[in-house]
Amino acid sequence: MIPFQYTRANDVADAIKQIATDPSAKFIAGGTNLIDLIKYDVAAPTRLIDISRLPLRNVEETATGGVLIGALVPNTDLAYHPVIEQRYPLLSRSILAGASQQLRNMASTGGNLVQRTRCFYFYDVATPCNKREPGSGCSAIDGINRINAILGTSDSCIATHPSDMCVALAVLEAIVHVVGPAGARNIAFADFHRLPGNTPQRDTNLEPDEIITAIELPPKGFSANYSYLKIRDRLSYAFALVSVAAALELEGDTIKEARLALGGVAHKPWRSSAAEAALLGQRADRAAFTKAADWLLHGAKGYGHNDFKIGLARRAIIRTLSQAARGTPQSISDKKIR
Repeated sequence: MIPFQYTRANDVADAIKQIATDPSAKFIAGGTNLIDLIKYDVAAPTRLIDISRLPLRNVEETATGGVLIGALVPNTDLAYHPVIEQRYPLLSRSILAGASQQLRNMASTGGNLVQRTRCFYFYDVATPCNKREPGSGCSAIDGINRINAILGTSDSCIATHPSDMCVALAVLEAIVHVVGPAGARNIAFADFHRLPGNTPQRDTNLEPDEIITAIELPPKGFSANYSYLKIRDRLSYAFALVSVAAALELEGDTIKEARLALGGVAHKPWRSSAAEAALLGQRADRAAFTKAADWLLHGAKGYGHNDFKIGLARRAIIRTLSQAARGTPQSISDKKIR
């Protein structure tokens, strides 16, 4: 492990000042991703700025009927918060599907958004990786790519975004509140994470000298017809091979509104306006769900070891939409897929 300095931020303004004066510094809250990156020599910050004591731990309702979640709210606290459980159960269940209890106790809400994308070669500093060293090449494309992306890829990178929580936040159309030297700004969740393109070293549109202060949820939580399904190699503590978040508003058996996102298949949570539009006004049945799956997976491409993800994702989309339509979301305690 490389040597580094450690400082503690007194408030948000102090955190911004510290990061702005040291471009090689990194914020640390729970550290559940950053410490791994440092241990593997993937990240080498000259200084860690501890933001864990900043007053960003509240969950409060907004004047417009939504909810504002402080960036430092631990994942466990958020998942079991009564307002989130009652009004945004899709978010609660997606969090509980991720990581382990110990990690959820430490991981922060803001930190979850900025965790680095997953790829075996990104974590192996002995191999070329455009994410670590732009221009060095992507070892995964012709390598062991079973966990890698099938959508939104580029010749530069096929890494996948690892978060479960972010798949639900994409469906809920959250807003990310950030602050930097230039002041405060809000980023629509759809615009927060990036596809790799020619700049795979950038996972998000957050500037290096900005800090996330909160995540805002709009009033609509789809608390009646929703489901989050995570397909993984083992039932405990594993990243998703494919995950699906689905939320429906029904009028009888007709779909009035539909939201759908995939995890584990792209560099960011994957949504398609065409897939959601294909469901509007349709009867909530397998035929409509199959059509939506085809739209959501339009352009999907496997790289050999991960070809199976395309068929797996299609079946998972249909299953998750069926669960949402029935009002029987995937169980967290009983992980059998029904």
